[in-house]
Amino acid sequence: MKPGNLITVGVLTPHATEGPRAEWRCMAATHVRVHLSRASGADLLAQTTPAALDAAVSALPLAELDVLVLASTSAGYAMGYDEESAMMQRLGERWGLPAFSTSRSAVAALTAYGIKRVSLIHPPWFGASLNDLGAEYFRSQGFEVVEAQLADLPNDPDRIEPAAVVDWISDHLSRRAEAVVIGGNGFRAAHAVQALENRTGRLVLEANQVLLRSVLDSTIDGFGRLLNTTRGSHA
Repeated sequence: MKPGNLITVGVLTPHATEGPRAEWRCMAATHVRVHLSRASGADLLAQTTPAALDAAVSALPLAELDVLVLASTSAGYAMGYDEESAMMQRLGERWGLPAFSTSRSAVAALTAYGIKRVSLIHPPWFGASLNDLGAEYFRSQGFEVVEAQLADLPNDPDRIEPAAVVDWISDHLSRRAEAVVIGGNGFRAAHAVQALENRTGRLVLEANQVLLRSVLDSTIDGFGRLLNTTRGSHA
């Protein structure tokens, strides 16, 4: 958004588990300031209605914000790409700020790199239904999902170590996949990205990493090719 400057981001989430705020502290503490607001509702779709999201935005210090993001991979999956896109457009227009979401950011990154064949990896707490919705989400945008897997890792994000993520994905990755998408903003697998790219030779996208790239033009080392190049550069 503003190269070299500190970006102030309003993060909207329906989830109790921290995603971007926790990982962005490690990836981009000198680049991004985060204000987080949780949307309320009876379930995931109720938490991402226009009224619920507007209420969450209203709780943020609007005068300080440069951009809004919806940090929920699963919300995008549940809505589908078209509905999610319409929702983010409305949100941006309503509040006069650029607005991005996790799943759409992953689609944009895959498209920018010319990726066709994707391996999806989700945390175990997603379950079979969300895993299948994730595969359908990316297929709807023309990608071949060569596999969509629930990682056999602890069901508690605080107990998942980067080395375990690297080992599990490396051992289960299809040879046909050109890129890996690690879904779930609560998965917090950003520290596995660089090692996983080094081991597999594939582009690796992670939920909070792709969301960060959507709002930040600066390059950041240590978290994969996506952040190591500026937006629009795909070497």
